[in-house]
This record gives sequence, structure tokens and C-alpha cells, in this order.
Amino acid sequence: MPFNRLCPGRRGAFPYRMYRARQAGGGFDLTCKLNPGQPDGNRRHRKTDARHLHARRRRRCGLQRDRRPAPGEPGTVVAFSGGSLLNLAQGKFGRYGVDDVRWLASVGTDYGMIAVRADSPWKDLPSFMAAMEKNPASIVIGAGASIGSQDWMKAALLAQKANVDPHKMRYVAFEGGGEPVTALLGNHVQAVSGDLSEMVPYLQGNKIRVLAVFANERLPGDLADVPTAKEQGYDLVWPIIRGFFVGPKVSDADYQWWVDEFTKLQQTDAFKKQRELRGLFEFNMKR
Repeated sequence: MPFNRLCPGRRGAFPYRMYRARQAGGGFDLTCKLNPGQPDGNRRHRKTDARHLHARRRRRCGLQRDRRPAPGEPGTVVAFSGGSLLNLAQGKFGRYGVDDVRWLASVGTDYGMIAVRADSPWKDLPSFMAAMEKNPASIVIGAGASIGSQDWMKAALLAQKANVDPHKMRYVAFEGGGEPVTALLGNHVQAVSGDLSEMVPYLQGNKIRVLAVFANERLPGDLADVPTAKEQGYDLVWPIIRGFFVGPKVSDADYQWWVDEFTKLQQTDAFKKQRELRGLFEFNMKR
């Protein structure tokens, strides 16, 4: 969904649109809140374009879209994640490849996780894995992407470690990271395979329990109580980059302007605070 803003620091200021390719509440929505137009996370000035450019199924991350914006528009900025890169590697964007966009910058790294309801009988990852191994059909795993996506891959790797054929696990794909959480809270699925940042808003409400984060070691701050899969005996690490790109025909001058803006953004205290609040960690990478 496009967010319209104005780039006031650019000579001959131009309006720009920030695209997320999924529903609200997921990782792309989170990424779009960490951009040069709102480094403090303030969304008061957001205006939603009337055009509906929501990307479904294989039409993700702006690479394939109905009414696709001109590839030379300097004001069209699109969010991507590690899942987008996985889809590129798998050829899921058809004729579009890595050189069909100009990669701007990352705004942080996220980590995969597996979560259940707070009242779930599974209090830790070993008990969940034991239940999956005993009866994989008894556990429905919800996620915000289709089979073959990074959310599916994370669930499939867990299934393998539980000696379960991934093709036999019960997996339900939703549109975006917010919908599976809603399904979990409604007890329509028993677990969610997703990204830790998507769980941050729910961790203080005693509604969801994250059984494991797929990081090398425990994360700092408010997430320090979330155990890793590795410390529970399962060697699974899944970092997720989050960032932005522009079209392939954006001029070098406009492209460099964006790169410079992200460089300045990454150094501000306001951005660092918002990144931490949203469960992301420093990963300042530019093309």
C-alpha cells in the first residue's frame, strides 16, 4: 500500500510513495515506518493513496504489480526483506531479477521465531517438537507467506529437526504477518512461524509465548527473555534483512540522494530508538 509524502530536502522537492507489499501489521508495514520521512515513527502525515496496489501471491515487493509505477520515478520507494531475496533466488518474480531494481539500504535485521498462545500446553521448544514428532497432524502452523517462502522454510526446518517430513506438516498461509497472529489468538492455528519483530506488540500482553528465536544468541533489551532455538538443542538460525529499493531507471543523482538520506537516518538517535522499539537490530548496509 503506498504512503504519500514530500521530500523537502531535495532540490525541486518531489512527492514520494512508500510501498509495502503486504497487509498492515507485518514486517513490510514495520519497515515502512523506518524511513527518512518519519525517523521518529510518527505517522500523522501519512496519506494513503486511493489506488490499491496490494501485492498478492507471487506479486510481492513491487517487482510485479498491477499498474506498476514507472521504473524511473525517483519518488517510488519499496520495502523488501530477506524473504524477497529468497523469492528472487527461487525465480518467483518471473522475468524480474536482482538487477531490475536499485537497492538503497537496509534499516535493520530481524530474526525468525516460532510462537504459540500463552495458554498453550507447550512451554518450550522441546515440548513443541515432541508433540510435532508424535502427531504432526495435530499442529496447524500459520504464517504470512505461501509454501516455499521464508516463513514456510523456517517451519519446514523445524519439522525436519522433529523427524517430520515438511510436506506432511499442516501449514496455513495468510496474507501478511498480522493475519496469522490474529488466527493464533482466535485459536484457529496452534503456532505461528514468523519474524520476532511482528511479535513485539504482543509480548507485554501475556497473550503470546515465543518458544524460540532463531538467532545465534539471546537478543538484548526487552527481548532477552526469549530463548534461542540453539540453547534448547536445535541449531536453527534465520536472520532477516529489512530495507528499501527504487526502480532500475532512477537517475544516479536521485539514487545517491536516497542513499545519503538513509545514511544520515541510520546515525540519528530517533531512528535507533524506533528500530529498537520495533524489535530490529543494527544492520546498516548500502549498495
